[in-house]
Amino acid sequence: MGPRFHTDLEAVYRDMRRDHGPVVPVTLPGDVPAWLVIGYRELHHVTGDPVLFPRDQGLWNQWKNLPEDWPLRPMIGTPQPSVYFTVGEEHRRHLAMVQHALEGVNHVELRGTTEEIADRLIDSFCGVGESEIVSAYAKPLPLLTLARILGFPDSDGPELIRSLTDMADGGPHALAGFEHALSLMRRLVARKHAAPGADVLSAMLAHPAEFTDEAYVLNLMAVTSAGFLPTADWIGNSVRLMLTDDRFAASLSGGRHTVPEAMNEVLWEDTPTQILAGRWAARDTRLAGRAVARGDLLLLGLAGANRDPAAHAPHGADRPRERNFAHFAFSHGEYQCPFPAQEIAEVIARTGIEVLLDRLPDLDLAVAPRTLARRPSPFLRGMTVLPVRFAPTPPYGGR
Repeated sequence: MGPRFHTDLEAVYRDMRRDHGPVVPVTLPGDVPAWLVIGYRELHHVTGDPVLFPRDQGLWNQWKNLPEDWPLRPMIGTPQPSVYFTVGEEHRRHLAMVQHALEGVNHVELRGTTEEIADRLIDSFCGVGESEIVSAYAKPLPLLTLARILGFPDSDGPELIRSLTDMADGGPHALAGFEHALSLMRRLVARKHAAPGADVLSAMLAHPAEFTDEAYVLNLMAVTSAGFLPTADWIGNSVRLMLTDDRFAASLSGGRHTVPEAMNEVLWEDTPTQILAGRWAARDTRLAGRAVARGDLLLLGLAGANRDPAAHAPHGADRPRERNFAHFAFSHGEYQCPFPAQEIAEVIARTGIEVLLDRLPDLDLAVAPRTLARRPSPFLRGMTVLPVRFAPTPPYGGR
């Protein structure tokens, strides 16, 4: 935590690497110790070895030291029946059910849904000539789109945005946000049992493997929370890059080929999911010269590894990474973001950016770039606000 983490992240990781190397001793709230892995090679090793470094919270040697109201409990989790908090064969069983449901999403229909919601959101501010597009666009668009394909009613959108944001930021409202989001998901599971539809949750319920309602609720939570803020930050960070970096100016004058290039650059340099928790050492071991004890928590420093100078040759200040997709933005290994979920996030983010630039082609930043602030979360990196200005245009809904 601290201001430098949000204002000069490159320098923070550079100093960490200089002082500690690729595996950094850190403390979580309440002076709880952990290791932050920021070396590309080391992170590849940790995420690629589920036997030595399983995602098994039950191994953690710090549970006895945690108060019940510890704010990161929702992020760390406890062993529970979901794709995110199971290991081994049980994890693969949950993953098969979730992946099957996500594979059923029609990408043409998904793009159409995203365009419809994007147009509706832009209609709400396009006539004014200015907006703050994190709250007005980048955050509601992926959540409302995900809610639609998952089976939530549109009316649940605002409550989901508020509760999931509180949970992800890891602050004083994290536990309350987590519980409120769970209550919305329990209600939806009950509805879909009674009246299934053409949506992801109904496909999960129809999967031949048997699960408890608790498992359906927790898997729905995993899909929704993992797809919401990272995709919102992918949109916001990409728009910020295109408004502040001359390499991507063509996107703002109609050259759409640079939109995916800007999005890929963000996954390297402005990674939406900065840190994931985590992995636990199954036995005493050594990692980059560090003595890692059995039960120690290893935080996955996705952004730090992406910035590791050893990971890639310098690409130059005037050239984006183009077709280099070997980043850790979606993690790696057995527990990486399922590929169908990655595809869904990309469709939503790219469609959202393209619709925004099509509707408001003269979009410009309304403040000096140096004044832009990041949301105070060590786990997710996104803009707190992104004020823009543009020539007022009539809403589509009024045509």
